[in-house]
Amino acid sequence: MSNLKAIRDRIDSVKNTKKITEAMRLVAAAKVRRAQEQVTATRPFADALAQVLYGLQNRLRMEETDLPLLKQRDVKTVALLVVTGDRGLCGSYNSSIIKKAEQRAAELKEQGLKYTFVIVGRKATQYFQRRNEPIAAKYTGLEQIPTAEESGKIADELLSLFFSDTVDRVELIYTRFVSLISSKPVIQTLLPLTPQGLEVQDDEIFRLIVRDGSFQVEREAVTSPAKADFPRDMIFEQDPVQILDSLLPLYINNQLLRGLQEAAASELAARMTAMNNASQNASDLMKTLTLSYNKARQASITQQILEVVSGANALG
Repeated sequence: MSNLKAIRDRIDSVKNTKKITEAMRLVAAAKVRRAQEQVTATRPFADALAQVLYGLQNRLRMEETDLPLLKQRDVKTVALLVVTGDRGLCGSYNSSIIKKAEQRAAELKEQGLKYTFVIVGRKATQYFQRRNEPIAAKYTGLEQIPTAEESGKIADELLSLFFSDTVDRVELIYTRFVSLISSKPVIQTLLPLTPQGLEVQDDEIFRLIVRDGSFQVEREAVTSPAKADFPRDMIFEQDPVQILDSLLPLYINNQLLRGLQEAAASELAARMTAMNNASQNASDLMKTLTLSYNKARQASITQQILEVVSGANALG
């Protein structure tokens, strides 16, 4: 009987665990929808900004402008902006991006270049602090869905490091959202900018849908607005170079915000997948435990019957 009680207790424990993992999966799904809405909401501004920069690029021939954010200089120190999460329970999401950052740091070291980390997320902060790696700044406790205000603070720190010649290049290491079951750690150069990097490019956005009772992601190609040159007789109240100098930080902030949004969506999707797998494993374990319980219960009943029969035969 004690064995039956132990199995029943374990079945109850697994049931409670499944309820928790299923609830966490649904919460992550709701937050993925919020991330999707935020990506869609920021697109009009990004498109308008890209159009203005494209027009200024054609008007000014930016290769000849002397703007700090466009100036290519000898690289001695690189800032690695690493984006991870504050929490676990999301599969290999955090470990994959940390591994990518370590590989990039090793490559820079082999090239004789110095590096420093700017870290977003508690997981990477704890990891690199334990290894005494150089950390210029760290950001934890951000909103689950990054905001423009938060990306602005991070962008200001990066610009400060770049303008002060503390670093000569800034690279963003984050996880690009591919699907609910797939994400890809990538490296993107944020600073310095190149004229080619300011061109309007076609992009795509993801949409979380429910089909046949399960979550799925559809990716929709979004064509950027047509590139429109400024009229040749357009008169600027300010020097176009000054306008461009003011807009480039906004562009960097926008690029950083998109990267943070992609990373957040990747983390939430990874958590959805991990919790879904945990729920499935709990269901499988419950089936196994229920079978074991039924076998043990049947064996106990059989044993009790045999004892009754034996006792009756002994009395007879």
